[in-house]
Amino acid sequence: MSVFSGKHIILGVTGSIAGYKAADLASKLSQAGAQVDVILTSAGEKFVTPLTFQSVTGRRAYTDQDLWGNEAHVLHVGLSKTADLFVIAPCTADTIAKLANGIADNLLTVTALAAQCQLLIAPAMDGGMFDHPATQENLAKLKERGVMIIGPADGHLASGLTGTGRMVEPAEIFGHIRIALGKNGKLAGKKIVVTAGGTQEAIDPVRIITNHSSGKQGYALAQAALDSGADVRLITTPTALTPPVGACVIHVKSVQEMLDALMNESADALIMAAAASDFRPKQTAKEKMKKRDGIPQIELEAAPDILKTISDSQLSKKRFKVVIGFAAESQNLLENANEKLESKRLDLIIANDISAEYAGFAVDTNQVTLLFANGTREVLPLASKMEVAEKIIEHTARLLE
Repeated sequence: MSVFSGKHIILGVTGSIAGYKAADLASKLSQAGAQVDVILTSAGEKFVTPLTFQSVTGRRAYTDQDLWGNEAHVLHVGLSKTADLFVIAPCTADTIAKLANGIADNLLTVTALAAQCQLLIAPAMDGGMFDHPATQENLAKLKERGVMIIGPADGHLASGLTGTGRMVEPAEIFGHIRIALGKNGKLAGKKIVVTAGGTQEAIDPVRIITNHSSGKQGYALAQAALDSGADVRLITTPTALTPPVGACVIHVKSVQEMLDALMNESADALIMAAAASDFRPKQTAKEKMKKRDGIPQIELEAAPDILKTISDSQLSKKRFKVVIGFAAESQNLLENANEKLESKRLDLIIANDISAEYAGFAVDTNQVTLLFANGTREVLPLASKMEVAEKIIEHTARLLE
């Protein structure tokens, strides 16, 4: 289940040109399954209208006028009582000062004062305002109280100057919201190592032997583990994907580099979703091979077997309490997966038929069978790779119990 499902989020929008980005954030949150109530300050209304937010959330957007309307004094209590998270993005220096000093002179700040949930703010202002000692003192106060402060970022500011003060992008704020909502999940306090992508074995300084793995399933697993409150280490080969916010990322290329990275790790669970090469060139040319020299004869050798090396280690269970692997096969799917499960002494293996049209590499969906060390099996229907990841993470949590 998505970390956003059934969650009530209050999104405050203050007077900044970055308010237009808040509409994108509200849209992302609503599409993810959250119930989003937007509160605009009077200055925030100058930059973007309540109708904009109502259009992307499907819910009423509130303004200061509502504070003195029919619902009057109970409105802020009603909004704050059921909130799972309170987000203010963009958050101006003025609103930061009010929050730090308990000033509640508009609907947004009075609701924030009444709220019992986690508060997350994304500052947005000119560089001089951000650097001012008063602003820094106010931010320090809020941080000491447990407020999550995201950004600001460096870049071009509305004043025309360049400096620190830009609100971070909605996608990054969205990632931090996921972390805030999932921090007390099933894997809270657990460390999970996930590998992702297809390894690359160099032929010469230009050419490589690799495979069709996109890394999508591995990145989805890292995100699902973060959504469950885990401390996530993502060991990844080069991909076109953006790592999930909050993951500690280690970049590798070859099988040997991935193995070396893993041998330096210890965690509650290892999920080996990377497609590691079985073979590599016996020798790597120091210079680029030239066509004029004729067709080269490339001799291959076996690449290190990462899972077998880990399972053969006397310290394997001390290094990783649970080890989960993947079997990407084009024939004899379950037989090959079961052999790998037993020979590498895994707790769980995920078997997927890479020849299937809507499963395997590159696509956004997957259809897999879960094979457990105790002999049980579970066939998952065709689903998004994120849904598959969430199911695998559920089983990971159970295996760690």
